[in-house]
Amino acid sequence: MPDLRLSVASAEPVPFAAAPLLALKLRVESVNPEETIHTIALRAQIQIEATRRRYSPAEQEKLLDLFGEPDRWSRTLRSMLWTHADLVIPGFTGATTADLHIPCTFDFNVAATKYFHGVSDGEIPLILLFSGTLFYAGSQGALQVAPIPWDKEARYRLPVQVWREMMNAYYPNSAWLSLRRDVFERVYEYKVRRGIPSWEEALTSLLSAAEGEPVSR
Repeated sequence: MPDLRLSVASAEPVPFAAAPLLALKLRVESVNPEETIHTIALRAQIQIEATRRRYSPAEQEKLLDLFGEPDRWSRTLRSMLWTHADLVIPGFTGATTADLHIPCTFDFNVAATKYFHGVSDGEIPLILLFSGTLFYAGSQGALQVAPIPWDKEARYRLPVQVWREMMNAYYPNSAWLSLRRDVFERVYEYKVRRGIPSWEEALTSLLSAAEGEPVSR
């Protein structure tokens, strides 16, 4: 059975996608360069290794919602699941590269979005845990099938700037927030009743009232 090495060379946003989509440039290499690989049906579980980087005081403040006060981080800071992704890699001999597409969301109900938003610069340490099925040519040329071993993994440090530029392209100067339906109805009623033209002004008015500031309208 072929022994594979998998690594991530780089990452970049996929242009003109319907929704934010990140492409991880995956390199797949057979230890034996003479072996013919017919197809790989690859699955990847992608985790954020949050303990493998340092955080500035400003970042610690933004990450309170995820990990609590910094003096508790020795107990609360841990790796978290980002997402799963699938990829079918066509046949090759020796080595090949392929784009592993990662759908991204700007929904702040999702823990990974809170994390990406909370870090301001540097890199985000990722680990990709691979599984799937390998189709290859046996010693007599016959098609063979084998599972990809569970110990196959790859680490990659995703530049924060790549994620920020992608989200700025899809949501320029804006963010996406999902509300429970009854909360939305209350805010909508408040907005309509006071004749407030935009959602930004409605939320600003509510925040000003909550903080005891004069409401402009």
